[in-house]
Amino acid sequence: METTIATTPVTMTAGAISEIKRLMEAPEFDKSQVLRVGVKGGGCSGMSYILGFDKIEEGDEQFTIEGIPCTMTKSHGIYLMGMEIDWQEGLNNRGFTFTNPNASKTCGCGTSFAV
Repeated sequence: METTIATTPVTMTAGAISEIKRLMEAPEFDKSQVLRVGVKGGGCSGMSYILGFDKIEEGDEQFTIEGIPCTMTKSHGIYLMGMEIDWQEGLNNRGFTFTNPNASKTCGCGTSFAV
């Protein structure tokens, strides 16, 4: 049974929304997948962010950001509540970045954190 939550645990900048929608509009995109936001153990600081397209799993929480269907493992909310996802595109940096108010420290690459 999936749960839909009224408030979104994370936010996205206009750049992140634009890039995710661009990926979803690609002809080869599997429309049965949604954007998964989460965490996993590992990385320089102890935990790493998950951001990718995936199938909905039993017990996932569902939410939508600007028309983008999202899913998250329920237990990941304590690590991600209030996080902002951004898209950077420059000469020295290209990719998604994460600003997480729950992180006590982050690594230099910005994809790993500790609580």
